[in-house]
Amino acid sequence: VDATLLAVAGLKRLNKTEAAAGIIEPGDQLPAVGQGAIGIMCRSGDHRMRDYLGALNDAETAACVRAERAMLAVLDGSCRTPIGGLATVAGDTLSLRGLIAKPDGSALIQARDSGPADDPETIGRRVGDKLLADAGPDFLAGLG
Repeated sequence: VDATLLAVAGLKRLNKTEAAAGIIEPGDQLPAVGQGAIGIMCRSGDHRMRDYLGALNDAETAACVRAERAMLAVLDGSCRTPIGGLATVAGDTLSLRGLIAKPDGSALIQARDSGPADDPETIGRRVGDKLLADAGPDFLAGLG
């Protein structure tokens, strides 16, 4: 192959980071929504297991994923829709960058917003709404 994209985390585990010819930074290409987050499910009535799993939850990561998913819900995206999103938390502020693109790369719309980290869904919905408003009603037609 001429090129292979691998996660840097995997290269680090293998002690092969020197094999990376370059690293794609979020400023260069936003990841898909929820990338890097791990989700664990359990039965809703199993309070003992929920207590155990609660110790594994990272509140900052959970807030970021909630914002990204709220943006995705507004856009009604699927696995075939070119949508990127990345939320970050600094102090009490959550920032979200989002984008939608045409599959052929002919158009790219970006938006960002920030606000209180304890209200990630509102931030996500605002970014999704801004992307839709800037793109126009037919931008995502036929992509879902």
